Amino acid sequence: MFSYSFIQNALFISLCIAILCPCIGIFLVLKRYSMIGDTLAHSSLAGVTLGLLFRDSPVLTSFIFTALAGLSIEFLRQYFKKYTDLILSIVLSISVGIAITLISSGHLHANADAYLFGSMLTVSPVDMAATAILSLLAVLLIAFNYHQLLYITYDEDASRIAGVHVKRLNYLFAFLVAAAISVSIRSVGILVITSMITLPVASALQLQKGFRATFLASLAYSFLSILGGFFISFYIGAAPGGVTALTAAFLLLLTLFVKHVL
Repeated sequence: MFSYSFIQNALFISLCIAILCPCIGIFLVLKRYSMIGDTLAHSSLAGVTLGLLFRDSPVLTSFIFTALAGLSIEFLRQYFKKYTDLILSIVLSISVGIAITLISSGHLHANADAYLFGSMLTVSPVDMAATAILSLLAVLLIAFNYHQLLYITYDEDASRIAGVHVKRLNYLFAFLVAAAISVSIRSVGILVITSMITLPVASALQLQKGFRATFLASLAYSFLSILGGFFISFYIGAAPGGVTALTAAFLLLLTLFVKHVL
């Protein structure tokens, strides 16, 4: 099995995504912004369809459109501070409207289904390099801004008073989330990426430990989910993204069951 180069490539990108998703997911979940991941995932679909329409790189156009959507969400938060769900509905509606219009128009030069469901077995060296670099940047961003991000996660107003550059870090983090989703959609799929951002963190939160322990546990759950999904999908011949989402959901239910029993 591991003698095939495409299996090695798929395993490599799986490990990168297993690191990348919890790095952004834990902050989104704790800030109660987990649906931002879903909104930006649908925004990436609009970017993909634009790329397929203009014969450009779908991953590049997805990144540009998703980054603009993420920055727009942060910008609109200044005007709808108490209505984050409303902001997400606005961005989601625009993105889905663009995607559905372009897909149904019949003018796309390729099929967008590959980006909806993902395929780890067809990743290119460029996809691997982009995902590896972004995973490294995500880890470095958290390492160098760990305490500031932690303060912002729990209380933005107090962080602002303490001298933390809240707006700059929020924009930077929105940019990182957009980039993470864009490089992951080719391998995991637009319809599944949200589960990898939120479910491992949800499982880790059930352990009721401190932030650092929860973060490490979410990484462990992410590795188990994506590697379990990868191997199971290989043997049953299903799309890795869907099996990975089901594996992550199973681990969450198993954690809840064990917690209830103990």
